[in-house]
Amino acid sequence: MSTRLRVLVVDDSPVVRMGLQALLSTEADLHVVGEAGDGDEALALMAETRPDVVLLDVRMPKRDGVSVITELAERATVIMMTFTDESHVIQDALRRGASGYLVHGTFDAQFLAAMIRQCAAGAGAFSGPALAVLRGGAASSQGAASSPAAGTDDAAETTTALSPRQVEVMELVAKGRSNQQIAAELFLAEKTVKNHINAIFAELGVESRAEAIVYWLRS
Repeated sequence: MSTRLRVLVVDDSPVVRMGLQALLSTEADLHVVGEAGDGDEALALMAETRPDVVLLDVRMPKRDGVSVITELAERATVIMMTFTDESHVIQDALRRGASGYLVHGTFDAQFLAAMIRQCAAGAGAFSGPALAVLRGGAASSQGAASSPAAGTDDAAETTTALSPRQVEVMELVAKGRSNQQIAAELFLAEKTVKNHINAIFAELGVESRAEAIVYWLRS
């Protein structure tokens, strides 16, 4: 049984798609199964190509990337890969279900491959500019108003309500660790880690790892 991760590349630029295809072709465990030039094409290709991971651009003709994240994320792990580093776009993408956000020009082929594997394993993937936005409090009023961490007093109270062990787990989640990696680092059973994460999500009022990371880094 193949262990190769199936990747769908979605970008309106043929040059970008060709470049990503070339980068990923050097990785034995990654296989580009399709390319799309807009959100509608991506949705149409999902059933045909059955990708594990979708690399998705933000701004495209017809349907843009952000508008199709939720539909794509129901069937695959979605990583935004774009030149757009605007705060409210990053936060909106993560709230809609993206598992990561990578900004072109800030990573190399090795980093990209590692992030694809990491996200497929259930962790998050962020390049430097995206992390800077999440940590730096530079959100626009639009992003801050709709962010789950926007209420600073409530956020601080909720964060301090976590147990010391939950804080340790959440710190590792925010660093992009998978459940398996967290279990190994904290000497816990993987099921125990999963239970902690479910409890953290309930306490923070979020539904995904990406939302939890946004909340944590901004609170």
